[in-house]
Amino acid sequence: MILPAIAGLFIIVTVLWDAFETIVLPRRVARWFRLTRMFYISTWTPYRAVGRGIRSRRQRETFLSFFGPMSLLLLFVLWAAALIFGFGLLYYAAATNRDPMLSSLRTSIYMSGTTFFTLGLGDVTPHTPAERVLAVFESGLGFGFLALVVSYLPVIYQAFSRREVNIVLLDARAGSPPTAAEILRRHTGPHGQDALQQLLRDWERWSAEILESHVSYPVVSYFRSQHSNESWLAALAAILDVCSLMIANVDSPCARQARLTFAMCRHTVVDLSQVFYRKPLRNVPDRMPPADFQRLRESLKQFGFEFRDAPASEKKLADLREMYEPYLQALAAHLYVELPPWILAQEIVDNWRTSAWGRISGLAAPRPSDAAMDDHSD
Repeated sequence: MILPAIAGLFIIVTVLWDAFETIVLPRRVARWFRLTRMFYISTWTPYRAVGRGIRSRRQRETFLSFFGPMSLLLLFVLWAAALIFGFGLLYYAAATNRDPMLSSLRTSIYMSGTTFFTLGLGDVTPHTPAERVLAVFESGLGFGFLALVVSYLPVIYQAFSRREVNIVLLDARAGSPPTAAEILRRHTGPHGQDALQQLLRDWERWSAEILESHVSYPVVSYFRSQHSNESWLAALAAILDVCSLMIANVDSPCARQARLTFAMCRHTVVDLSQVFYRKPLRNVPDRMPPADFQRLRESLKQFGFEFRDAPASEKKLADLREMYEPYLQALAAHLYVELPPWILAQEIVDNWRTSAWGRISGLAAPRPSDAAMDDHSD
């Protein structure tokens, strides 16, 4: 009975170590082969393929939104089933002629299941000293495992809630979806630069929080936002676009803060692409073709932004985009998230202006700027 004992012990140690790295260890695990990683590869890939076949964007996002919470429950079930099977093999290996009841593998697994969930039915009981030791250890482990799972869920949803608050706050500041053009456009007028600097300062901290929570608990990345035109990745893309544009082409007193925020946001997308083992994608459609860049310049010049016309500025912008856009594209492809453009092709009504019963003014009215907000506050 040596082989069943070795196999059972290997399964138990593998599952416990994987659960420790996933739930308890607050840092990225660099090892390629992990039970949790294999689970998400084998489930997310076909699930995403099914979602890709749904034409309606709203229905597709609703379908994809089920994966994050559902995968957590399935992962817990996988861990529990593996532990029960592993202990079942140990019971089977520990059985002797004095205990013919557990000499059946099916009965040993049944004994393991009732012990793991501390049911105490009493129809199958351990008799040998080895079986009793295993029963005590498994019942304690099962109780601790369930307690750990119950405590893990609030941590996940707290991280998700903090992330979503930051994304929702961007709605009136950056549009739906958020774009670099709208962020700059809505921070013109009196106190606009101060508000923009505060926004970039906040996102320097918020991107660090996203990095910390999503590296520690990568499953949060699969949780979709409340609205189909919003996502944490789109928000990071818009902030990075704004920062790179201000650093390279726009004369602004916020340039220093833009550099700090750019560094933190870029760090976030690069590290998260490493968490999911996604190589940067470069052979993808340009998010800002020359025609859009010209339209962006003309639009922002109307609101008082001065662009540098030197070729060196355009090259610097291209170099900055090369530092983060391939990683954004890799994450977007993996998570099946649509990245926002730099400037919208047409006006889109913000989420805060709509409801299930209609929308404010019925049409896509001009976006509010800080100046307009100040005028109405008087």
